[in-house]
Amino acid sequence: MALGSEREPSPDSDAVHAIVDQWRARLPGLDPSPMLVLGRIQRLASVCDPILRPPFADAGLAPGDFDVLAALRRSAPPHALPSGELARATLVTPGAVTKRVDRLAAAGLVTRTRDPEDARGRIATLTTAGRRLVDKLMRAHMLNEAAILETLDDREQRQLASLLGKLLTSVETLPSTGGTGAGDGGATGRRTRAGRSARTGRGSSGRTST
Repeated sequence: MALGSEREPSPDSDAVHAIVDQWRARLPGLDPSPMLVLGRIQRLASVCDPILRPPFADAGLAPGDFDVLAALRRSAPPHALPSGELARATLVTPGAVTKRVDRLAAAGLVTRTRDPEDARGRIATLTTAGRRLVDKLMRAHMLNEAAILETLDDREQRQLASLLGKLLTSVETLPSTGGTGAGDGGATGRRTRAGRSARTGRGSSGRTST
């Protein structure tokens, strides 16, 4: 085959498009087109996770540990946050944060002190070793994310980022209870399950946020 004669893969040749075509054939009265967006978002998350995870695993971090380190690093010096703020920043329960902070403290990456404003609370502070590790891993993480997105040019990346941001903002403002029937398969039903996963720390598959 001559150089440069390879055909670009069709954006509609992925497994999700095939599933949508199958539903259209089996249920002609159904419009499964939302799957072309949401199904692909879910598929991308599952495919990208094993690509992004190795640097964190190599550093001895369990799933979700880097989220805590990153949240602390993003905060203003001295890079310290109470447990409640860490839970909100990482979208998990305070109990899940406590377990992660315990692991990180044992590894010397954070310290824990009593919260002067909450007798039962603790404040996690990033250590020098923790800051150095976060900075190193963030560089590797951004290189991996850039490699995943390299098939899109700068304009396409900006457009996709804008559209995803618009969608996320819209979904996050939906009611957190209720449903539309049909097994709570509507938008509000999805929002309920998504909100529950975020509050309990379940359903994230240990994916690393930025």
